[in-house]
Amino acid sequence: MKTYGASITINASPETIWRILSDASGYPAWDLSMDHIEGKLALGETVKFFTKFSPQAFPVKVTVFEPGKKMVLTGGMPLGLFKSERMHTLTPADNGLTKFYTEEIFSGLLLPVFGRNIPDLTDNFKGFVAALKKQAEK
Repeated sequence: MKTYGASITINASPETIWRILSDASGYPAWDLSMDHIEGKLALGETVKFFTKFSPQAFPVKVTVFEPGKKMVLTGGMPLGLFKSERMHTLTPADNGLTKFYTEEIFSGLLLPVFGRNIPDLTDNFKGFVAALKKQAEK
């Protein structure tokens, strides 16, 4: 497995943050790495992420969608040969704060082949959580 993640405490309710996370059309306004998203972020839906760092779209399926709590986006190849799973988790904290954690796990039999082409995404994840915090705290 190969894992990347980041966390941050946001001065906003889980509901406020969820509205931002679940609005696919709004991502380019706050996520500087996102060009656009095709599709709807809802349980069972397939969406395509178009980033500014890759000419290739990344189709994923929304496999968990618990408003205000958790969203999981799953992509990859058939039979689990290569799999990516992106999780966004929101946890209420004291004084109206919310702890936000995002993580992506890459796995599968072909990970040794595809994994070496995956760059270090640590800075991207840190940028994502910082941008989400800024947007939610407006």
